[in-house]
Amino acid sequence: MDRDPAEKTVGEPAEKVPSAAHAAEPAAQGAFRRRRGLPVCAATAALLLLADQFSKLVITASYALHESTPVIPGFFSITYVRNHGAAWGMFSGHGWFLLVVAAAVVAAIFRFYRYLTEGYAEREIALFMILSGVAGNSIDRLWRGAVVDFLDFHYKTVWHYPVFNIADIAICTGVGLFILSGFLRGDREKEK
Repeated sequence: MDRDPAEKTVGEPAEKVPSAAHAAEPAAQGAFRRRRGLPVCAATAALLLLADQFSKLVITASYALHESTPVIPGFFSITYVRNHGAAWGMFSGHGWFLLVVAAAVVAAIFRFYRYLTEGYAEREIALFMILSGVAGNSIDRLWRGAVVDFLDFHYKTVWHYPVFNIADIAICTGVGLFILSGFLRGDREKEK
């Protein structure tokens, strides 16, 4: 008696033929993770932006320009300064140029978001942290005419790090996380 090739006998291993639904499963899972991850990233960015702007409101309402309060004497102070440039005062007096650069960064992140993140959650969070920091400092440039900085680390009078703010922390942490992910994870396009 001839057996139908589609029939299997007891104990015979079933063929592993991928179905269309099975093949689409990883893509669907990735899309689900992205949809679920975006609100977390957006919420993180929103919280950072709110913390940045709230802290700057408190500083500008409570301190005179250049006023300083030691928190850890000889190491950390709250010092109200205004930065008319970018990091470490670069491009001082070129606020509109810095706003154009900020807009270009935001546009590039949105335009190349999928390429930049490659589906990695930490890269998504990193980009949203960068967006949050860029937004926080851009709001300052538009609203106050300069960026409000107040976190002042130093070692007595020997060493003094430039004063910074929460938006700067978000940008630097986001860039660092993105670079670290690139080193540890590599590039998915090269793996293919």
